[in-house]
Amino acid sequence: MSTSGTVRYGIIGFGRFAEKTIAPAIKASPNSQLVALQKRSLEQARARAKEFGVPLAFDSVERLVSHPEVDAVFIVSANSAHHPETLAAANAGKHVLVEKPVALNVREAEEMIAACDRAGVKFMVGHMLRLSPLIVRMRDLIRNGEIGSVTFARADFVYDARLSHRGWLYDRSVAGGGPIYDIGVHCLDTLRFVLDDEVVAVKSECEPWPTTAQTEAMAHMVLRFSRGVIGSIFCSFVSPVRRTFLEVVGTEGVLSATHFTASSTTVQLNIERGHNDLPEGGRVEEIQVPNLYIEEVARFSECILNNREPFSPGLNGLMNQRVLDQAMVRA
Repeated sequence: MSTSGTVRYGIIGFGRFAEKTIAPAIKASPNSQLVALQKRSLEQARARAKEFGVPLAFDSVERLVSHPEVDAVFIVSANSAHHPETLAAANAGKHVLVEKPVALNVREAEEMIAACDRAGVKFMVGHMLRLSPLIVRMRDLIRNGEIGSVTFARADFVYDARLSHRGWLYDRSVAGGGPIYDIGVHCLDTLRFVLDDEVVAVKSECEPWPTTAQTEAMAHMVLRFSRGVIGSIFCSFVSPVRRTFLEVVGTEGVLSATHFTASSTTVQLNIERGHNDLPEGGRVEEIQVPNLYIEEVARFSECILNNREPFSPGLNGLMNQRVLDQAMVRA
């Protein structure tokens, strides 16, 4: 660890997302420092390092994780690389923050957790929505009985994948799944968090059904949680506009929010009550959501510096992965 009490990060897979989101978040975090980055091309890595003021550039994951000035890595590469890159970082004694989904399947996720446990390093999966004041507020209202007993919960996330620079999104060998893995996992993790419950059964419909080579383009998942709540997730790569929506229905009220994945903005939480089948006593709360990526990095660094458990440990990623794997199986 650096003598200044900060965690020194290397970014593995320094693509467009890392450039626009992850690198600025690390640089803005008060207890974190960006010291290294990796791309497949050394020439491009050096160019990006110069552009972002990063001292170290690599074209090899192994050389990055073995460098003594790197304390932790943020893995932002394609899904299929999460497993080998996490193992490489753990074997080099580096703490690991990996983007969602944690892996391509349950076996990989279990091996990643085991490797980090053996090495004694922190392992966190990037489910930053758990830090959103909006999501935390919804969880608290549910716990406090604001809407009675929960009966149904829904999360939708759609966008136009034609605008994505990730050319591998539909390649199942690289992505693992389509919108189920890419954005459905955010919906799943958010529902698990706000309900404070686990999924015991899942059924899905995909269009088209994924093959060994190609992913689905859209999907609808129906979940059953352990306490009887029915859940719904719709996710799609073929929407003309980006839209997210979260709703929790209870016996005494309904919570809902559009743009529930938003960061660095103000969002509205709708709290509806009813009487005799008519709306009554509802209200809207304005909630300021900070930059969740800065919060995520700062929180992980705090865990490393003070030897605390991450808010989204590897086990959380594994719980999500178990559901994702089941959702990709045609009934």
